[in-house]
Amino acid sequence: MRKQQGFTLVEIAIVLVIIGILLGGVLKGRELIENAKIANLAKSIEEIRAAVNAYQDRYRALPGDDKKVDKHITTLAASDAGDGDGRIEGSWYSTRNSDESRKLWKHLRASGFLSGEGSEQPVHSYGGVVGVQWANIGTGNANLICLGNLSGDIARIVDNRIDDGVATSGSVRAWGARSDYVDTGTYHVCTRL
Repeated sequence: MRKQQGFTLVEIAIVLVIIGILLGGVLKGRELIENAKIANLAKSIEEIRAAVNAYQDRYRALPGDDKKVDKHITTLAASDAGDGDGRIEGSWYSTRNSDESRKLWKHLRASGFLSGEGSEQPVHSYGGVVGVQWANIGTGNANLICLGNLSGDIARIVDNRIDDGVATSGSVRAWGARSDYVDTGTYHVCTRL
């Protein structure tokens, strides 16, 4: 008679423990990656603010709106100048290089305050556009930084890290929101420059 061979309960328990450890590591790794992407969103806002402030300190003008940009930065032409009214005009997601909201990126890059070239808006860690424009999101007219196309759960976390976590109040708000964040929704989150 042949003796049946199989796994003992101890061997099965060991395999299950190993599988549990591997799954836990994978899930924790995903959580760490997600947290890093969210932290990168808030960091992007601060980097843009710092670059704009440095530009203003050096040239006494707002990037994108700088009407003497060709005098300040010799690699730029008079056609790259803004109107000097203190407003970044044009939509934050504009595709027209003639808009100040696009010229801002060109000014910051040509001056060395941001890396890269041209007037393309940067893309954030979730693939949406980062932009700047003059508007009112319920906090009064101001130049705003906007992070485009964030899912509701991510938008709420970003808002909560910087402000109060509510789409319709505080210094961080969802563009055009009439109610609080819905996890399955898509939002453009903006705050003052």
